[in-house]
Formats: sequence, structure tokens, C-alpha cells
Amino acid sequence: MKVTGYRSLVTTHDWGRPVGDVNGIVQSGVTEVPILLLETDSGLTGVGLGQHTDIARVFPAVEGKDPRSVTAIYDAMLSQVFKSGHAGATFGAIAAVDMALWDLKAKMAGEPLWRTLGAADSFVPGYASGLCYGLSDSEFSSHYQSWADRGFSSAKIKGGSDLGRDIERLLTAREIMAANSPRPAMMLDVNESWNAKQAIRHLHEIEEKLDLTWIEEPVRRWDAEGLARVSASGRAAVASGENLTGLDQYAPLFAAGALDVVQAGSVWGITHFMRVAMAALSRNLPVSPVGFDANPIAHAAAALPNMIGIEVQDFGWPTGLNVDQRIENGGIMLGEAPGLGIEVDESALAAPADGWGVTGGPHRRARQAGLQLAVLNRKQS
Repeated sequence: MKVTGYRSLVTTHDWGRPVGDVNGIVQSGVTEVPILLLETDSGLTGVGLGQHTDIARVFPAVEGKDPRSVTAIYDAMLSQVFKSGHAGATFGAIAAVDMALWDLKAKMAGEPLWRTLGAADSFVPGYASGLCYGLSDSEFSSHYQSWADRGFSSAKIKGGSDLGRDIERLLTAREIMAANSPRPAMMLDVNESWNAKQAIRHLHEIEEKLDLTWIEEPVRRWDAEGLARVSASGRAAVASGENLTGLDQYAPLFAAGALDVVQAGSVWGITHFMRVAMAALSRNLPVSPVGFDANPIAHAAAALPNMIGIEVQDFGWPTGLNVDQRIENGGIMLGEAPGLGIEVDESALAAPADGWGVTGGPHRRARQAGLQLAVLNRKQS
């Protein structure tokens, strides 16, 4: 079998609620979902999800190759673009191809990817999330109650601009999750909106009120010294890494002892996640992938010895995608469909949301993020 071509499609995910974080909210609750279809001369098609605008730049390393050589092709794609860099949109394209190649490899074997990767169990433990920053207090409570009803006993909330609000929401979510555990795990994600000194002050105040499991992205993703200072200052673990592209970007954070929970972005592909997880394992660190449409990285997470929980953000799927998995019992139950278990019904795909991708985007970083010691009541721009 050889890879012969690709097609790019797009659909939307209607979350049924505003979604976002401190850097911006999509009020419509409708987000764009790019789809890459990797075609072969056998008629099998591989499915990859995620932005891949730079696909033409990496495809020469893939065309004509046997998809079973997925890790070799992954390195070939990196080599193809090494002179001008692999981060950003280019790494997204590599990731989408990587997902599609793993999908093909498992389909050729006639088995789900979790089995191809060596997992013994199709259940992946998770924690409740939901990009909840834009929800009202009542919507917030209702949202996390729906997770508790599905057996979840841990939750991550979005915060970063109002510490009092963050603490109240952590306490609210903890009370809800206590229905399933006497000690729910609680996490706070501030999406790089603080500086190190601000993070240390805020973390101390939070820890006076509750036992925080981890603080996520308290400072900028590349600030190894700042992340290490925050980690040393409190009881809570520091989690970060979802926006890092390649092991080379993790190296200074590992060297500084900056990470207690090693995260990887699902949008960066399966091979990247597995390599990050093995690097973390060699340092006796746990790994946790962040959430993404249809949870494709869950297949790899199921096979790793140091995976402590995957972020689960929604119960539904993007329009036109049939996904063989269930969200239940506090995690993801993967199915037996070959590959990623994602089928694309092209006749049912939805048009992209109006205004998606406009200048600045829906997650534009606030002008003074990370530049304050105290949060002031001023208009953000």
C-alpha cells in the first residue's frame, strides 16, 4: 500500500454553550474542525484531525510511502522542513498526517489503534473540563453536574483574571465532584495569563482554601525558570506543555525541573505525544494529554504506563463525524472499530462558523496578560 494523495475538508463542532478561556470566548459555541483525508492506492483512507494549512510543504515526504512506516515518515516530515522550522502551522500539518497514518496502520491490521499500540484495556481515565470560562455561575454548576452524572471525580476549570471567582468555582466544582469521591482532584488552568510572582501569590491564596492538584500554564510556556519557581513555591503540581512542538522545546523545561505534570497537545499528533510521554517516563513524571475533538490521542494514552488522565471537554462530536467511543464512568471507553474509530460522512459536514479565523481570532491574548502583580479592574483589549 502507498499514500497517493490527500483531501482537506472542514466541519464544525457545536458545543451548545460558550467555550473559551481567559484569552477569549467563542460565544456562539461553534468552532471549526479541519479534517485531513489521506488516500492510498488500496482504497483505504486515513483520517486526521486538526489544522493543516501547511500540508503541501510536508506532503512530499509522505507521497508514495507505505503508511505502516509511520514513525519513519514522521521523522522524514521533520527533516523535510528543518531549514525553516517545524513549529506552528507546519507542526499542525505534520500532526494531521501522523494521525491519518496511524489510522491507516491500524485499519490495515483490522483493529482499533489502541490495540495496535499495545494497550490491554480500551478504557482511558479522564478528568472533566469544558472550556468553561464564559459560563454563568448557574451554567457552570449545571455543566459540571453533567460530568459528575457520568462518573467523573476530578475537574479542571478555566480562570486567570479574577482570583475570587476562580476560588469560588473550584469550591463549587469540588462539592459537585464529591458525589463520586471523598477527595476530588481539582485543577486550575490560567492559560499563561500570570507572571511568576503573581502565580506564587495567587497559588498561596488558593491553597489556603482547598487542596489544588495542579496549576496549569501559570506562566508562559517557554519560561522554564518561572515554571520551576512556581512549582517550588507551593504544594500543587505545575502542569504545562500543550503548546510545545517537539522534544527540543521540552528540553529546557526538563533541565530546569519546571514540570510536575507533562502535558502534550492532542493537536500535535500521536507520535509526538508518545515521544513526550517516554521522555517524561524517563524522569519519573506523569503525562496528561489535553482535550481535542473526538479524542484521537486517547488511543495512545491507553497504551502508556505514566498517563494519569486525559482531558475530556464534551460529550458530543463534530458534525458529520461518527466516533466509536463512549464518555462514561469517569473516562473514555474506546470502541472496536478499526483505526481511530472516526468515520467521516461528507454529506453531513457543516460549513465553518461565521467569523471563525478573523484577525485576532477567538483566543487573542489580553494586552497586559502576565504583566501585573494584582488583577486590576480595567478594560481588556
